Amino acid sequence: MHTAHDAEMADTVRIGFIGLGLIGAPMVERLLECGREVTIWNRSPEKCAPLVAAGARLAPSAQQVGRDTDIVCLCLTDTAAVQDVVFGTGNVVAGLREESLVVDLSSIAPDATRTMAHALDDTCGASWLDAPVSGGVPAARAGRLIVFAGGNANDVARATPVFSALAQRVTHMGGHGAGQLAKSCNQQIVACNLLVIAEMLAFAERAGVDVSRLPEALAGGFADSLPLQIFGPRMVHGTDQPRLGAVGTFNKDIAQVVRLAEEVGAAVPLTQAALARYAAALAHAEIGHDADASRLIRLVQAPADGGA
Repeated sequence: MHTAHDAEMADTVRIGFIGLGLIGAPMVERLLECGREVTIWNRSPEKCAPLVAAGARLAPSAQQVGRDTDIVCLCLTDTAAVQDVVFGTGNVVAGLREESLVVDLSSIAPDATRTMAHALDDTCGASWLDAPVSGGVPAARAGRLIVFAGGNANDVARATPVFSALAQRVTHMGGHGAGQLAKSCNQQIVACNLLVIAEMLAFAERAGVDVSRLPEALAGGFADSLPLQIFGPRMVHGTDQPRLGAVGTFNKDIAQVVRLAEEVGAAVPLTQAALARYAAALAHAEIGHDADASRLIRLVQAPADGGA
C-alpha cells in the first residue's frame, strides 16, 4: 500500500529517463500521466519530440540528465548501450552525485550489471538498481508492468516514485544482477513459448482447424498464456504493426540464457534449439532482426501459405 508520504515523495523526486524505444516511450508517457517530473534524453533525438509535447523536459546530454535529476532511469537496447550511456563519452556518471540512483530497466547481462554497479559506486558513490520489466507495451502504457529488482533493499524503496507509476508488482530478487537473472528466466519461457505458439497455429491450420478461434478456445486452460492471447491473433491474421516485441530482442535474450547456462553448468537443450530457430528467423527474408515476433509463424508456414 502506498502512503501519503509515498505520494508526496513521488511529487518531489526528479526523474530522468534515457532510452525512448518500444517500451521506454510509453513508460515516460505513463510517468507524465501520473504527475512525475521527467527529464529525457535519447541517442536518437527525433524520438524526444512527442514526449516533450506531452510535458517532458529535454536535456542536451546524458550527463545533464544525471546532473538535473535524482533518479536516472535507463531503458536501452543491450549491455553495450547501457555501458556507453553511463560510462562513455558525454556519460551519465559525470553528472551524478553520491545520493543519485540509477534504475536500469533494460534487459542486459547480470554479470556486466554487477561490474557496472561496482564501477558506479567507485566512480561517484551513486547507487545502481537493476530493474528489468515484463509485460510489454500494453502493460507499460497501463502502469501494470512487473519488475525484477536487484540491488540494495533501500534503493528499491527509493525507486518508489518510478515503480508506483509503472508497475503492478516489484519483487526484490537479491543483490546486483539478481533482477537481470530473473528477467533471463522470464525471457527463456516467453521466447520458447512464442516459437511453440507459431508451430501450433501453423500445424492447426494445415490440419483444418479454424485457428482464428484457438486463442479464445484455449483461454483459461493449461495452454493459455499472455503470449498466446497477445501474439496468437496477430500470427493468425498476419498483423505485425504496431510492433510489440522484436525478434532480435528475443534472440539476444535467449542467447544470453544459453551463455549463462553454460557458465553455471545448467542443461538447456530446448532453449538451445530455440536459439537456432531464432537464428533462422534473423536470416529469413520475411522476418529479420527488427520484425515483430508475430512474424515467427512464417518460419513454419508452408510455401503455399506464403511462408518459406
